[in-house]
Parts: sequence; C-alpha cells; structure tokens
Amino acid sequence: MKKMKLLIIDDEPGITSFLNEGLEEAGYSVDIASDGKSGLDLALSHNYNLIILDWMIPAMSGIEVCNQIRKTGNMVPIIFLTAKKTLDDLVFGFEAGANDYIKKPFEFDELLVRINAQLKKSVPSDNTFKVGKLTINPISHQVFFDSEEITLTPKEFALLEYLVHNMDSVCTRNRILQKVWDVPSDSDTSVVDVFITFIRRKLEKAGGRKIIQTIYGVGYIVRERDLL
Repeated sequence: MKKMKLLIIDDEPGITSFLNEGLEEAGYSVDIASDGKSGLDLALSHNYNLIILDWMIPAMSGIEVCNQIRKTGNMVPIIFLTAKKTLDDLVFGFEAGANDYIKKPFEFDELLVRINAQLKKSVPSDNTFKVGKLTINPISHQVFFDSEEITLTPKEFALLEYLVHNMDSVCTRNRILQKVWDVPSDSDTSVVDVFITFIRRKLEKAGGRKIIQTIYGVGYIVRERDLL
C-alpha cells in the first residue's frame, strides 16, 4: 500500500527531526523544507496528502505560503503548527486557508490525531448537496447560492457544510468546535462566532441573508425554509 506523503515546512531542526521520526514511525512518507520559498516550490510541484506549516519561517511567511497554495486552487489539507497563539492569529491562519491550527509547544499524539482527522475529511464522502437555492459540492469545494458562486476558505466551507448537513437542528458552539475544529468542547468558542460572521457576510452578498440563524445562548441553526 502506498504511503501517505506529508510536507513539513519549518525552520527549527529540532522540531523537523522530531516530526520526521515520529511521522515515519506512524507510516507516513515525509519531505522537509526549512523556508517558505522552497516549501512553496515543493507544495506546488508534488502531490502531498497534507502539509504541516510553521508561520514564522524565512524567505516567505507561512501565511504567504498558505495563501499562494490556495490561489492555485490546491485544496491539500494544511495544518499550522506555530507559536502564534492569539485568537486573532488563529482566525488569520484559518482565513489564509488553513484547515487546522495547533499551537507550540504541542503533544505529538494530538498532532497525529489532527493529521488523521484531516486526511479522512479530504476524501469526499458524498456528492453535491442541494437544498433550495443553496448548492454545496464537497468534491470541488464549491458553494453556490441562487447560481452565484461563494468563495469560502476550507474552515468556512467545513462550518457551513456541517450546519447544512444538520439542517433544522440547533448546533451548539461546543458541538461545532468538536466537529469542525476537532478540539475539546471546553475550548474558547469565540472562534465559532467569528467564522459565522465571515460566512454570513459572504452569503449576504449573494442574497442569502437569513440562512444562518442565531439561537441565543445556545448556537446556530440552518432551516430548510430559509433556503427555498
């Protein structure tokens, strides 16, 4: 069976050596780049199953690398592994196109769980989902409202897809964190509210003003009647 191929972009030799050894023991094939420019070149010239990316790296920042990868239409799962720790940093990373975000210092077992979760998500499990004016295609990673395409980051896409697949049911913030962010339910839920705001703005531009409703003190809901 062919091994899954991962790319690590990080300029700390101690971390890359540790990750390389652990991930190869876990059955992955690993390439390493020590700066953003060479990392981007590798990312665009090879078919990786997942990329582990530091933010503060030479030649080109991790944010720039992530942006450039997404601009090509490449939706390879990207996990930021970085010492940048604030909520603003996390949101900025996800808006650049990251699928997940882990703060240094980190536990290797947690990273491995996050990697496996992203790899499972990257294999489309079904075809286009359409209800009313909204169309979601998990294979092409496209969303349309009333025939107008809405460009979403991977995390925005995952959040909207989760809400729609749980249509007419209230999704609590804690449950969303568990299912979309793969983090414990006792984590800070404010990132959920931030991304709901991002998605609403994009939907509103396409005419979908009332798609995501707030259930105050609980969470969010998408109702089928609002999509017709």
